[in-house]
Amino acid sequence: MYTVYVIQSQKDGRLYVGMTADLETRIKYHNQGRVFSTKGFIPWKLVYTEKVDNRLNARKKEKYFKSGCGKEFIKKVIQLC
Repeated sequence: MYTVYVIQSQKDGRLYVGMTADLETRIKYHNQGRVFSTKGFIPWKLVYTEKVDNRLNARKKEKYFKSGCGKEFIKKVIQLC
């Protein structure tokens, strides 16, 4: 089981989309500065997750969330919370 997730920087509001088999550890890595692409924008908060049955489908969902339509979907979901 994989999780596709979206985190938001509390520093400047930017969003980051990723996928992992261990969400709790991955979020810790983001907030500890152990992920190169996110370390300059710490702290991060989890704003959206979606469970996916396998790695291939998780990658497809991650790519969708990084597309224009996917970004619009995420922004709408975040505004509802």
